[in-house]
Amino acid sequence: MLFTSFQFILFLTVLFVVYYLIPKKFQWMLLLLASYIFYSFAGSKYLFYILITTVSTYFTGRMLNQIQSISAAYLKENKETLTREDRKAYKAGMKKKQRRWLTICLLLNLGILGVIKYLDFTIGNINSVLDLLKVNNNLPLMGFVLPLGISFYTFMSVGYIIDVYREKYSYEKNIAKLALFISFFPQVIQGPISRFDELKETLFAEHSFNTTNISFGLQRILFGFFKKVVIADRLLVAVNTIVRDPSEYQGVYVLVGMFFYAIELYADFTGGIDITIGVAQVLGVKLPENFERPYFSKSIVEYWRRWHITMGTWFKDYIFFPISVSKSMLNLSKSCRARFGDAIGKRVPVYIATIVTWFATGIWHGAAWNFVVWGLGNCLVILVSQECMPLYDKFHNRFHVQHTLWYRLFQVMRTFWLMSFLRTFDCYRNVPTTFKMYGTIITKGNYQELFQGGLMQLGLTLSDYIVVIFGVVLLLMVSLLQRNGSVREKLAAKPYIIRYATYFAILLAILILGAYGVGYNASQFIYSQF
Repeated sequence: MLFTSFQFILFLTVLFVVYYLIPKKFQWMLLLLASYIFYSFAGSKYLFYILITTVSTYFTGRMLNQIQSISAAYLKENKETLTREDRKAYKAGMKKKQRRWLTICLLLNLGILGVIKYLDFTIGNINSVLDLLKVNNNLPLMGFVLPLGISFYTFMSVGYIIDVYREKYSYEKNIAKLALFISFFPQVIQGPISRFDELKETLFAEHSFNTTNISFGLQRILFGFFKKVVIADRLLVAVNTIVRDPSEYQGVYVLVGMFFYAIELYADFTGGIDITIGVAQVLGVKLPENFERPYFSKSIVEYWRRWHITMGTWFKDYIFFPISVSKSMLNLSKSCRARFGDAIGKRVPVYIATIVTWFATGIWHGAAWNFVVWGLGNCLVILVSQECMPLYDKFHNRFHVQHTLWYRLFQVMRTFWLMSFLRTFDCYRNVPTTFKMYGTIITKGNYQELFQGGLMQLGLTLSDYIVVIFGVVLLLMVSLLQRNGSVREKLAAKPYIIRYATYFAILLAILILGAYGVGYNASQFIYSQF
């Protein structure tokens, strides 16, 4: 059920009405039912996977809590007789039991994700090696179909169970409430990746009919639709034209494709997140923000603090930090300090943790070498930038340009194009083709074609380009206004005529200017494939 389909709009309409008519104590139960109905539209057989994740996570959390309770009770009862060493040994033993349960749960759920998402990728690479060795007995592909949102709900459940293990909060005693957290339908397609302790405050609460929440939520849904069907789906045509025929569209067209894809991806992903957060807000549920004007970033590190925020913080909290401060890593760092000096020794944990984190980030986006190279490319730029910081500091101390407008604009444009180059790995069919297209930017001197009707060969008309320019200018204006507070709050302070004229104009633009396919259907969101 696509977010931009008539089916989804009907589904939401019925849900909103029933949600505020039933007794408030049943609202979270209705959301659970709605989430499973929504999920079943992608294939009822895939409910099996999310149920396994829910049940295994619930019982593991229960066992972790039980071990914690037994440990606390034993230590309290025997605090007078146990020595400090006894207490330490007992705690270590109980923690080891918890770690066993945690490991089983992680292996099960990450194993399901790994098998379904990456087994064919692994088999394909094994077969490639066998072909090089001239071995004819290739392994058969399994052909698993990726269940809806499995990457997102798996990461949410993993984050939850690790937090329970760390005693950040107690486990959820009601398995149905945990099921709702894992399956909450607005965020199951493309995030955000929520944390249990933050989401539970509003997800399970009783909500009265709040006109402000409903108005603001509907506005955000409307703007999300605008981004998706007016901008993203229109540019999708041009991007597909360029990347599907790399032999024809080279040189300047590669740059055009990068630029168009940057706008398309932003409009598509943020549009989907707007719809997600808007739907949740209408229901009284608060989801975390996932973007903070990323294309205004002045460095790649800043970019990743602003883009897909919940994914970045998830990888940082559950992969980067545990690796970088692990006992084995600290021992390795100590050994490197002794052999190679402090400068190298202190970098080893950070470098290894960063490489592993970005490899995981890349492979999470898709089972293909394109995504692995994309992830490691980001890693390389970040590490090189960190090593060059002393040079940057010397430059700034001498020339004092860091606070000038022109230099800040340079930094923003540099980051935008650097990320656009890396993001090209999303588009072309394999890594060699992507690098070949990079080369044509220099070797194919066809820049004049843009001024000789080249843009009109990409499947878009002059009217389409005018609509895109109008849409991008609107996005830019909204982003600039958001720097000084919520645009919706500012709009709410305007007279009725201005407010409703704005809503009507956006709705009219969606209906008239939307790039629809057969039967007025919009394309699927890009991040739904992850």
